[in-house]
Amino acid sequence: MLLQMKVFGLTIDPTTNSPIMILKAKEGEEALPIWIGILEATAIASELENVKFSRPMTHDLLKNVIEAMGANIEKIEVCDLRDNTYYALIHLKIDKKGYTIDARPSDAIALALRAKTPIFVDESVIEKSKKAAKTEVGVESKEAKKWTEILENLSPEDFGKYKM
Repeated sequence: MLLQMKVFGLTIDPTTNSPIMILKAKEGEEALPIWIGILEATAIASELENVKFSRPMTHDLLKNVIEAMGANIEKIEVCDLRDNTYYALIHLKIDKKGYTIDARPSDAIALALRAKTPIFVDESVIEKSKKAAKTEVGVESKEAKKWTEILENLSPEDFGKYKM
């Protein structure tokens, strides 16, 4: 089953200094952290902050091309987690015909923010994410406990200007 989510904010992993995008359920308490690249974080942050550039950036260009082709971006779906890598699909519709395009979640979500398109996460991805945070013997690792505590204690103020 798909769970509609929104970009709750961006933060930095204090251990690796990598950006983390936090998705949070529109209804409910489910949250999903996804580590992303700095360029993708910048693309997401610029849209969250409504920053406009004089020339189209990559995700703006993609949105413009999709629209120029007469396509509609129906939704974005984070559909899988395999080997610590998240997978996403961009669902397009052209003249009542549907298409799905494989994408990195960060790129798909940067596009979704620009197109004002809903973002969904398959519940199995959330479950896989929780399982990946545990060790083989079923006991949460120190790292998993740290992130569980961080996610449970997040408030909108923690994201500064990047909250949504």
